[in-house]
Amino acid sequence: MQSGNTGKRLAMIRVTKTQEPARTTVTVDGQLLADSIDVVEHCCSQAELDGKPVWVFLRDVTIVDHHGRQLLARLAAKGVRLVASGVYTSYLVQAITLAATPLESHPAAEVGNGKPPRRAR
Repeated sequence: MQSGNTGKRLAMIRVTKTQEPARTTVTVDGQLLADSIDVVEHCCSQAELDGKPVWVFLRDVTIVDHHGRQLLARLAAKGVRLVASGVYTSYLVQAITLAATPLESHPAAEVGNGKPPRRAR
């Protein structure tokens, strides 16, 4: 969607919060762009106040820009669980989650002799 003659893209987004017994799920549909990350971040912050684990579910997300990826990385670093449907968002969530996880916690670190793999120099 274009805004008048400015050429600025407006994000089309829907964010819903679902209270479940074991967790709070924040579901995102649409485009996770710079002008929409505040609403997602606010919703996640509110969900964290309940004291239950928070999951962010990228359900029908079609575009995630740099600012959206930064938001997801911040959320993952804080312990928010990221889940996604679709090939694009599933790959993105996997990459962000792996980057936010300390090396010793990676499943690959448990393979072999029980020591983390050595990094190439």
